[in-house]
Amino acid sequence: MEQLKHECGVAMIRLLKPLEYYEKKYGTWRYALNKLYLMMEKQHNRGQEGAGLACVNLNALVGEEYMFRERAEGKDAITEIFKRVDHSFAGHIYMGHLRYSTTGKSGLQYVHPFLRRNNWRAKNLCLCGNFNMTNIDEVFDFLTLQGQSPRIYGDSYITLELMGHRLDREVERNYDDARLRGLKGLFITRYIEDNIQMANVLRTTMSHFDGGYVMCGLTGSGEMFVMRDPWGIRPAYYYMDDELVAVASERPVIQTTFELETDDIHELLPGQSLIVNKSGKSQLEQILPTRKYSACSFERIYFSRGSDHDIYLERKRLGEQLTPAVMEAIGGDISHTVFSYIPNTAEVAFHGLTDSFRRLEHDVRIEKVVWKDIKLRTFITEDAERNDLAAHVYDITYGSVNPHEDNLVIIDDSVVRGTTLKESIFKILDRLHPKKIVMVSSSPQIRYPDYYGIDMSSLGELCAFRAAIALIREHGMSRLIDETYSACKSQPLARNHVRAIYAPFSAEEISRKIVEMLRPEGMTTPVDMVFQSIEGLHEACPNHPGDWYFTGHYPTLGGIRMVNQAFVNYVENEEKRNIDTTI
Repeated sequence: MEQLKHECGVAMIRLLKPLEYYEKKYGTWRYALNKLYLMMEKQHNRGQEGAGLACVNLNALVGEEYMFRERAEGKDAITEIFKRVDHSFAGHIYMGHLRYSTTGKSGLQYVHPFLRRNNWRAKNLCLCGNFNMTNIDEVFDFLTLQGQSPRIYGDSYITLELMGHRLDREVERNYDDARLRGLKGLFITRYIEDNIQMANVLRTTMSHFDGGYVMCGLTGSGEMFVMRDPWGIRPAYYYMDDELVAVASERPVIQTTFELETDDIHELLPGQSLIVNKSGKSQLEQILPTRKYSACSFERIYFSRGSDHDIYLERKRLGEQLTPAVMEAIGGDISHTVFSYIPNTAEVAFHGLTDSFRRLEHDVRIEKVVWKDIKLRTFITEDAERNDLAAHVYDITYGSVNPHEDNLVIIDDSVVRGTTLKESIFKILDRLHPKKIVMVSSSPQIRYPDYYGIDMSSLGELCAFRAAIALIREHGMSRLIDETYSACKSQPLARNHVRAIYAPFSAEEISRKIVEMLRPEGMTTPVDMVFQSIEGLHEACPNHPGDWYFTGHYPTLGGIRMVNQAFVNYVENEEKRNIDTTI
């Protein structure tokens, strides 16, 4: 119900034959552009704040433009950029990007791809990515100590400048080599472009970064690459044949766009890069050693398209895992229980749950109980008016539940802040007068923010964290908050000290406190909450062990440092708020 935001989606196409081949075979010079458009639209869920595309034309003559870029902001950005594309975008390499910001920064200057210009084709660099770097301060210091002065403080621009700097060095290495071979003039240029080793550039650039990323890039001389972080946090998939190379953030995007079988598409491995050089030769290079495998489980629960073969089965299993807990919550009374779901991304888990009950030979009652009615209009500026409108974003199906007789089970894929439950969902479900409401989450309790590209709020906004803090205070354990604060402040890299906040309580205790906190005033219906267990998550998604938002086990030092700092910020902000209140 509370829409989570993913940072980005990427799409790339490298044509391997002359442009005339595609126009003759497919009847249009826009073949690759049309495919890129499909790939971007099918990943629209990953970014609705902006979009951009870039193109390199390897046939351009000296004095002609050979590297093109279009960017736009807003939810209709994909349509906007493709409207502007004309025949000048007939090229061999295409790169598309969809943006969601987790930094709060907005404006066209923050929309990917980012472009670094130079009169040498090989020194032109265009970058985009699905990433969030957790050590940008250190990389910024590294650049400035070398004498560079980045124009903008942000991980995208700093990555561009660092990689551009390393690309310059690679070009100069080949320039020196060409001179030693006695080459002159254009022969030096051709030698450089034929011998650029993007693997060298990537090794000397990406080793500086801590974070989750899929980094994509093009050079003016025709190099194309995509690289995945060594922990495998962010996903990337690719396909190759004799006509093209395609890359995307999700497998079914490539599968549907090019009408392929599941096994035709491959996942890029952690720390690995797919590089296609100027001549069209592809190679897989292990750029960085693989670290502890930490593929993001939230990709499987929520973000990636449910049409993926494996994700569909995993989401069904997430629902199945919840069967015993739901059965207990309704007291085994299946005949007086109605099952439903919200939002649409929870539908597959819902089918997994209800199918599991049917396998137990139960007659399951299914109803469309909750509807999303309207979108909140931003012209409402007064808080009271805005909250009142937010309470009416969802509506219910009257008559779908027998009042005071039926339990109502509603499955969601995640509960993050709990705001929508408190301000809207619980209030409208109460109007149906069910005997009991069981709110089910196919993911475990979200206890920690994500720092690798997902907008999961600040620590203090997470309802599970607020519940744990409330329990600590109720039990007279406020000293634990002070001790955790001191540890976070003095030893930010030792470990995730915030885990101590949850340690005294069971998941069930925290769930009960969440219900108490989210229950609106005046609500009469009893409410229970059932969350997925950590064990159930890993059983359902065995190949995606990254679970730091649930367990606090961040795979990188940058994530550990940031969550400890988040707790410091929380405590200090609370202290300031208390002081301001008493003045």
